[in-house]
Amino acid sequence: MNGNIPSYRSKKLDLKPATLLLLLGVIFIAFSLRSPLTSVGPVISRVMEDLSISGTVAGFLTTIPLLAFAAISPVVPKIADRIGMARSLFIALLLLTIGIIIRSSGGIGFLIFGTFLLGVAIAFGNVLLPGFVKMNFPMQVGLMTGIYTVSMNLFAGLAAGVSAPLASTTSLGWRLSLGVWAMLAIIAAIVWLPQVAKRPVLDASGPAKGPALRPLWKSPLAWGVTFFMGLQSVMFFTTAAWVPEVLTGRGMDAERAGWMFSLVQFSQIPFTFMIPIIAGRMKDQRLLVILITVIYLIGYGGLFSGNMTAAPLWMILMGISGGASFGLAMMLFTLRTNTPSEAASLSGMAQSIGYLLAAAGPVLFGAFHDLSGNWKASLWMFIVTIVLLCLAGLKAGRDEKTVPVSPELP
Repeated sequence: MNGNIPSYRSKKLDLKPATLLLLLGVIFIAFSLRSPLTSVGPVISRVMEDLSISGTVAGFLTTIPLLAFAAISPVVPKIADRIGMARSLFIALLLLTIGIIIRSSGGIGFLIFGTFLLGVAIAFGNVLLPGFVKMNFPMQVGLMTGIYTVSMNLFAGLAAGVSAPLASTTSLGWRLSLGVWAMLAIIAAIVWLPQVAKRPVLDASGPAKGPALRPLWKSPLAWGVTFFMGLQSVMFFTTAAWVPEVLTGRGMDAERAGWMFSLVQFSQIPFTFMIPIIAGRMKDQRLLVILITVIYLIGYGGLFSGNMTAAPLWMILMGISGGASFGLAMMLFTLRTNTPSEAASLSGMAQSIGYLLAAAGPVLFGAFHDLSGNWKASLWMFIVTIVLLCLAGLKAGRDEKTVPVSPELP
């Protein structure tokens, strides 16, 4: 499918059984894409104590999946073009299950290797779901983007909330707390299985047909989208890895800190649903970028202030801004392109380079704490990142499209 895409304004979904089954499959895949990651933050201190690792090394537990995202994202559309998107997603769910199990099965080596495998698996879902939605629901892009981003954040919040209680009430501790999410990946694979048999190979990676092809990495607009994607990922993954620990360092017990981060996740839900729909109805999204920036600064500024009495408010504002920025980032892949193949290329670039950028976040945050012995230096990183995010968003939100591009990166 290489023709121009119709309006992204949401139309009513066709409620035939086959469509409902497909929709259910997308939702369950989305359920599985963040819960293995957000379950780590609330039990990070238990992992550090049990395996005798430093804060910098612990930061790599969140960074390893991001490095996997960066390495795998550019080749995902090409793999999907060869074996089919549905089959690629099914194999990714199986790999995700294996990675989660390995992560909880042994010492530091198993922990790192399993984390890398699940990162590879999640990269497939990250890249393919936007393209899958654009090609299979071209008249409901905003609605479907909202549905699957809400699904991701729903179980991300649940995982963050139950992680510490599971670790403290079972004999397996943090291992069961991190390993239980393999069951969700297995269920998602079962629900998705009918799509494997009936879905043809879909063109997810080919360049748009037509003149004036140029490398995508030469497009300033593509770089704006990439940095917006990457910097909002820095905010999310650093928050997931360290904010629960920041809260416990300021006197909050581990279980309450886990639920505080869960509040961040649940606060995202309505905005990850609404923002893609709203953005799809706007020609220019820069006003959204400015509003998101203001809410980001209030929420993380409150955390920086150290006022723990208002911690629930800071968590809610952090969730609103994070959910809105993530939903907008997902929509920019379609809003700033003309065809599915261009969207796939932009998605691959943005998620590869963007997640490589995001990979530095948790490690730097942990390193700043190790060097300074307090959280102030680390929390400044959030403020600087928000400012840079705004600048990237003001470029990415402009009413323009990428010219027909070749997907090659430097």
